[in-house]
Amino acid sequence: MTPPGEVARVLERARQAQAEWAQKPLRERCALLRRLREVMFARRQEIAEVITREAGKPRVESLLSEVMLILDTADYYARKAPKMLRPERVPHHSLAVKAKSAWLQYEPWGVLGVISPWNYPISIPIGVLIPAIVAGNAVVLKPSELTAWCGALVGELFEQAGLPAGVLQIIQGKGDVGAALIEGGPDKVIFTGSVATGRRVAEACARKLIPCVLELGGKDAMIVLADADLEIASSAAVWGSFTNCGQACLSVERLYVEQSVAEKFTQICVAKTRKLKVGRGLDGDTEIGPMIRAGQVTRVEEQLRDAVARGARVRTGGARRTELGDCFFEPTVVTGVDHSMLLMQEETFGPVMAICPVVDAAEAVRLANDSAFGLGATVWTRSARRGREIAGQLKVGTVMVNDVASYFAICEAPHGGRGASGWGRTHSKHGLLELVQVKYVDVDRLPRVPKSWWYGYSEELGVAADRFLEMLFAPTFRERLGSARGALKTLFRGHRI
Repeated sequence: MTPPGEVARVLERARQAQAEWAQKPLRERCALLRRLREVMFARRQEIAEVITREAGKPRVESLLSEVMLILDTADYYARKAPKMLRPERVPHHSLAVKAKSAWLQYEPWGVLGVISPWNYPISIPIGVLIPAIVAGNAVVLKPSELTAWCGALVGELFEQAGLPAGVLQIIQGKGDVGAALIEGGPDKVIFTGSVATGRRVAEACARKLIPCVLELGGKDAMIVLADADLEIASSAAVWGSFTNCGQACLSVERLYVEQSVAEKFTQICVAKTRKLKVGRGLDGDTEIGPMIRAGQVTRVEEQLRDAVARGARVRTGGARRTELGDCFFEPTVVTGVDHSMLLMQEETFGPVMAICPVVDAAEAVRLANDSAFGLGATVWTRSARRGREIAGQLKVGTVMVNDVASYFAICEAPHGGRGASGWGRTHSKHGLLELVQVKYVDVDRLPRVPKSWWYGYSEELGVAADRFLEMLFAPTFRERLGSARGALKTLFRGHRI
């Protein structure tokens, strides 16, 4: 564990290392990513085993949702970062500034504080670290205390790839260490975690005027229209609700199904859910592993009790598998739900599928938008046009039509949401731009010509200025042309002091 009093010295070492790292040519930083990819590929089985042993998820999920993602992320930014970070010309539309040449420069923030969660303990932090480091930043990473082994492995992978000492440092501990990280004054904070902790992070950052990116979870809705392929949609619903034992910010937590197919869809989901094998993650045929800790199981049980007390019905599951351990919980399908229930309001973060029949798509959209969260959603229909129309009505950061959750593994797809789901983006070019400062640089092409708006004000200049505005913005071309000669004659007369 890292003593909170040590964090300030860690940040100072990061600042010293970052000054040198930022001076490295971008091609060298991209080469580091290629070496990192080779290291991670060579150690992929070890990485997956560490994830499974510490977080509990099935080994297949460790390989596909974590190892594959970080390999692809390293490859993506190694290839694309040079173009994304290249200085960008800024064309000027206004005649008043045509004598200027301008561009945008992308420069590192400096030292970033990254606080990452336990549910994807390798892919989430590395998904931020790769673009942060290639952009020239140094990073101090605090992983969850529940997955400290994975956090240490992250640092080891970058070190083996040849990242200079100090550019990435891992600090271990609970919330007091994270608080010390923010108090130490990094240049920006990237936080992924719960809403409650995210509020505390935002408040701490605000007191020190530190910008932050917050990814705080979701209550993602799945809308199933009557024309959807129910066999495919139900398989997606089962996987989207139960992958990683439901412990994903983009898990499907609310399903709105058109009335005419709701019961048939429910029956298919129940039948598929009952076939899932609950067990230890290292067992090759396990599909549902344990939850991270007993407190998470208790939270799920509380929501289910509240729902049943208000009239919901558990169609399958709903109990602990105590013969396997305290943290194993059956995948659960619930019907008869409404928005008075905690199950439909609060993030569940557990293996529960809640199905609510709706009259039509309009009601589905209204209910989907009736949430404090706004991370993602999914729409199922045979009509791509209708799917896009509904996607445009949903107040979330991402909508998938006829797929679920997989956008998190698409490097070009920005990840983030609205409302209680936080602000800012990770992944893609948009995620990279969160990790750099944008500087506008302006060079005048006529450096020996004094500017007409400088001092030397006069009545004549005021008249000319008004004519100049007419020349630029008058409603008709005739009016603009008539004002041009007098305006330019006076504005370039050399009246200034």
